[in-house]
Amino acid sequence: MFGSISVADEIEMGKKFDDTIRAQMGFVDDPEVVFYVKGVVDRVAKALPPQPYPIKSAVVGNSAMNAFAIPGGYIYIFTGLILGVENEDELAAVIGHELGHVTERHVAKRMEQMKYLNIASISGMVAGVLLGSGGGTSGANMGKALTFGSMAGAQSAFLMYTRENEREADHVGMNYLIKSGYNPNAMPQTFELMNKKRWFMSGDNIPSYLSTHPGLDERISYLRDRIKLMPSDIIRREFERDRFLRVQTILRARMTSPETALAYYDSKPKAELSCLDQAGRGIVLDRLKRQQQADQAFTNALACGPDDPLVLREAGMFFFNQGNTNKAAPLLQKAAILNPRDAMSMFFTARIMAERKDYTGAISLMERVVREVPQDAEVRFHLGRIKGENGDLFGAHLQLSYSFHYGRDKQKAEFHLAKAKTLAATDEQKRQLEDLQRVISGPSDENKDGKDGGKGGSKGNRSGGSAKAQRLQLF
Repeated sequence: MFGSISVADEIEMGKKFDDTIRAQMGFVDDPEVVFYVKGVVDRVAKALPPQPYPIKSAVVGNSAMNAFAIPGGYIYIFTGLILGVENEDELAAVIGHELGHVTERHVAKRMEQMKYLNIASISGMVAGVLLGSGGGTSGANMGKALTFGSMAGAQSAFLMYTRENEREADHVGMNYLIKSGYNPNAMPQTFELMNKKRWFMSGDNIPSYLSTHPGLDERISYLRDRIKLMPSDIIRREFERDRFLRVQTILRARMTSPETALAYYDSKPKAELSCLDQAGRGIVLDRLKRQQQADQAFTNALACGPDDPLVLREAGMFFFNQGNTNKAAPLLQKAAILNPRDAMSMFFTARIMAERKDYTGAISLMERVVREVPQDAEVRFHLGRIKGENGDLFGAHLQLSYSFHYGRDKQKAEFHLAKAKTLAATDEQKRQLEDLQRVISGPSDENKDGKDGGKGGSKGNRSGGSAKAQRLQLF
């Protein structure tokens, strides 16, 4: 405990802030992205000394090259950071630095120094600084407002890390990076990359890390000096890129402007386009409404990578949204077999099964998807719809209540809750109703490790689903 800021206070504040930020920002929930980032965070977190709370990660759909951690063990990784670094080791370096701030309780200590003792007011203040007075989530606003994380430091007097805080997070983070098996050179390389990126920014877009104390040049220098003293087997560790590049492909194709993404793929010689590049190009062409060219790109990707689950999934999703379920179904089924945790492939397969009136199979598969992404509103919506078509009105209203709750439509969530109450007859149904009521009645810590619903992209719009229900999606 630091003065009046206890571990329990940090946990409470973290939950309050997490609720606020999830209401204000778009989160990516493509399982390929979320599970990958969670895996990197968990790997680094294993190097930490015992903590009083678990480390929870989430991916923010924003182009700023940033990440930040808050008291209570929450860490948020921006898509702009994943696209901005060059390998997994560099991503892990930022995560290690952030977790250094967490384990050293830098924010808690700063809050205690500022004498703000009311947890609710502290949470609101932190959220206000991070979300900005304008409340928007544009790259420019976030570049100014999201300033207390990663290599970014802080401009707010309340949250500003001291010179000693940053140096300590660098060195502690380096320890975590090494212990988790990554190349220590990744940390100064990431600083160097940020130094280069600043020349492409101007005006309000200048990232806050440019004013960080100590400056990037000094931090690069002392980290390089430390690395010189390390054993050669640690310094020569291979940088990890394979899964990282797969996630980069998804984010580049879906989260950047389609014109920029297409220019990236078209600038590559055709001979150098990988199977995944072809699929990424197909995603971009589909976003640009150039479906015939997208069809050809996915055909090329499938010819190149017929056993790549991500290629199969993306091609299957494309053909599903084109109305060609006969072509989509085997691709999605094969993708789900090759990657059993890919909730996206299972989601679309279940929808196809429902269209074919195989309700038993569709419900079973969609329930598996719910177990993977329990706070995804669209998944809950479609499970409710399928249950309703199959005659299970209690199950339909139960799932629709969850859907609108996670979609932040309180009135409709309560409407379907009331309907479910009138239909609950068995002990099992009453137990399910109690679980739902606990979720609706207050903030839930259910699965807050990045697998809950966010506002990133679309799983497709065939077979309906309300606009509100589709706000929170897998991707």
